[in-house]
Amino acid sequence: MSELIIRRMKEEDLAQVCAIEEETFSMPWSRSSFQETLSYYHTLFLTAELEGEIAGYCGCYQSLEEAEITNIAVKRQLRGHGIGRRLLEELMRIGKEQGAFAYTLEVRVSNQAAIHLYESLGFVSFGIRKNFYEKPKEDAMIMWRHWEV
Repeated sequence: MSELIIRRMKEEDLAQVCAIEEETFSMPWSRSSFQETLSYYHTLFLTAELEGEIAGYCGCYQSLEEAEITNIAVKRQLRGHGIGRRLLEELMRIGKEQGAFAYTLEVRVSNQAAIHLYESLGFVSFGIRKNFYEKPKEDAMIMWRHWEV
């Protein structure tokens, strides 16, 4: 695999980001949702670029020392190559520099590949949100990762 470049998401990335979002999620964010989110000072959204194309992205909202990871997706044909891991590691590295010492996310209970990735990065399950997801209806596992301050 060529060199993977992790960088902040830009508005000109959104066509490719939205294509990945639509291929990944049954209820994808719209382009306008991404545009609005990118304008907020308390958000951090990153892309993984491979050979000039967006291979994946992730993002979070940060509030003081906590951050909520809202999105992470990798192009279907590039999954399993560590791109999601690299994105999350960089997201948390930058967030930690900005004072975030706890991260949370929700994940479909059936998404074992994602759960395994999150656990390998130090996230632990803190409970279940019943019927959190639609299309199809499914429970969400709530996961957290904390650092010592």
